[in-house]
Amino acid sequence: MPDKSEGEGEQMDGRPVMLIADDVEVNRTILRQIFQDQYEVCEAANGQDVLTALAQREVNILLLDLVMPVMDGYEVLAYLKSHDAYAELPVLAMTARGDSDGQARAIEMGAADFLTKPFHPRVARLRARNVLANVENEWRKAMQSAKDHQISEMHRTIEEDSLTGLDNRESFYRKTAAMLQKNETLPYDIVYFDIDHFKVINALFHIETGSLILKTAAFYLQAAASTIGTCARLEADHFALCIPRGSIDANLLIQGLDNTVQSLGLSHNVLFYAGIYPIENIYLPVDQMVERARFAEKRVRGSHVERVYTYDASMREKMLKEQMIMRDMEFALQERQFQVYYQPIYRASTGAPVQAEALVRWQHPSEGLISPGLFVPLFEHNGFIVRLDRYVWEEVAKFLAAEKEQYGKATPVSVNVSRLNFYNHGLLDFLLELLRHYHLASDLIRLEVTEQAYTENPLQIAKAIEEFRAQGFRVLMDNFGSGASSLKMLKNLPVDVLKVDMRFLHGGDEHRARAILAAIVQTAKAIDTGIIMEGVETEEEVSFLKSIGCDAMQGYYYARPMPVEELRKKLHEGK
Repeated sequence: MPDKSEGEGEQMDGRPVMLIADDVEVNRTILRQIFQDQYEVCEAANGQDVLTALAQREVNILLLDLVMPVMDGYEVLAYLKSHDAYAELPVLAMTARGDSDGQARAIEMGAADFLTKPFHPRVARLRARNVLANVENEWRKAMQSAKDHQISEMHRTIEEDSLTGLDNRESFYRKTAAMLQKNETLPYDIVYFDIDHFKVINALFHIETGSLILKTAAFYLQAAASTIGTCARLEADHFALCIPRGSIDANLLIQGLDNTVQSLGLSHNVLFYAGIYPIENIYLPVDQMVERARFAEKRVRGSHVERVYTYDASMREKMLKEQMIMRDMEFALQERQFQVYYQPIYRASTGAPVQAEALVRWQHPSEGLISPGLFVPLFEHNGFIVRLDRYVWEEVAKFLAAEKEQYGKATPVSVNVSRLNFYNHGLLDFLLELLRHYHLASDLIRLEVTEQAYTENPLQIAKAIEEFRAQGFRVLMDNFGSGASSLKMLKNLPVDVLKVDMRFLHGGDEHRARAILAAIVQTAKAIDTGIIMEGVETEEEVSFLKSIGCDAMQGYYYARPMPVEELRKKLHEGK
C-alpha cells in the first residue's frame, strides 16, 4: 500500500471513507444516495477494482456485493483475511433477501455484518454505524506502521512461512484440498490452534521470545502431523492441521504443546486452544473448513477447564442468531422492542404483593420473543448492556410515577445493575437524575447487584453500594450463595436484602441444603438483613420457607413475569 500524506483516506471534515462494490450501477447509486451525507463514497464495479481501490487509499468500511464478475465477494473476503494490511477492514456483505447460506458463509469468512436487497435506508445506516463502532480503531492505528512495512511481502505468493518453515495459508489450502480429494473415502478433521493473549506475551517479553514460542509450537505440530496430514502457520499465532479422524487426540496434543512450551522456562503461562471441524464434504473450500474450526475454538478460548471444542451443525445456527442480535440491537432500542416485564414479590403471610422485580424481554418483529439468556450475555460482552439497563430503569421510573399519580403511592420495584455499570462513573448521577425528573423517593427503585459482580471486583462494588445507600437506595444482593466467597461478602458488604434462589435445594443432599438454607435465613435476621426467596414453584416449598421464618417469596407459584398492565391489575386487585 503506498504511503499516504496526513489526512488522506478521510475528507477534511473527518467523514469516514466508504467503498461500495457492486457490479449493478443502480445499486451503487441507491447506496451512494443513502450514505453520501455521512461518508465520502467511492465505488468499485468488481472485486479486482476493490483491491485496486484499497491499494490506492485508506478505506474505513467496505460494502461488498457477494455476486460480481472478475472476482466475486467471497474471493475478496478471502484475500482480505489472508493479508494483514486489510484483515481489520470492516465489511458489510450484500446479499439477496433470504440468502441465509450466503450470509453465513460471508460471516464465516470475516464479514462483520450483511445488508439485504432491496436496501432499507435507515437499517443500512444503522448497520454501517454499528460495524464502525465495533472496530478497534486504536489497535489498527498502532499496528499500521508494521503492516505498511510488510505490505510488499504480502503480494508475493510463497510456499513457506518464513518464520517457522511450515506451509503458509495458501499452500495449506492447496495441499489440503488435494490430499482430501486423493483420499476421499478417509474421514479427516481440520484442527485450528490459537495461543491465548499472544499479543500480551509479545508486549511482556521481547519479540524474539514470541518468535521462539511460535517456532517451538510449529516444530511440535509438524512432528504430530508428520506424513499423515498437512500442517501450516496461517498467520500470527494461528496454526492449522488436517489429519485423519481419530489419528490424534486433540486434548493430548494440547497437553503436549503445553509441556513443550513450558520447557522453554518462561515465567508466563502460555495456553493453547483448539477447535475441530469434522470434514463432511471434501469439496467444501478449505478456507471455510478452517473458519468453522476457528469458530469452534472461540467457544473455549479463555477457559481454564475446556481447551478443545468441536464444531457441529448447531454452531452455524447459533452464529447466525448471535449475528442477528448484534446487528439489530441498536434499531431495537430505538424502536422500543425491548419490553419491561415485572415479577411480583409476595408476603407469604398475607398473600399480597409487596414489591416487584423488573425484567427485560425482547419482542423482535420477525424472530418473536428472544430469551434474555441469548442476548444478555452478548450485551454484557460488547457493553450494550449499560444502555439497555438505563432504558429499563427509565421505564420503571415512568411506571412508578404513573402509579403515584393515579393511586397516591407506588409499590417498590427492583432493577438489575449489570457489573459493567460499575465501571461508569456517572452511574449514581444517572439514577439520582431519574428520581429528580420523575419526583420519586429513592426507596422506590431498589438496586439488585449479583454476587458474581462483587466477587470479580469487591472494592469497587463495595464503594458503589455505600454511595447508593448513602443516597437512600436499598441494595439487594442477587444469587446469594452461588459464589465461592458468600460468607466473606456477607461480613464485609452491608446490603439491605439477600435474594436466594430455590435451586439451592436441588441436587446433592436435600436435608443438608435445607439446614443450610434455614441457617442463612436466621443469619440474615441476626444481622438485620432482609431475605427474599426466588424461584418458589410449589406449595411444599412455600410451607418449608414459612417454617424457617422466610416471608418474602418470588416465583411461578405466585406469578410469572408479566407486562406492566397485568402487574397493575395484580397490585390493585380488590381496591
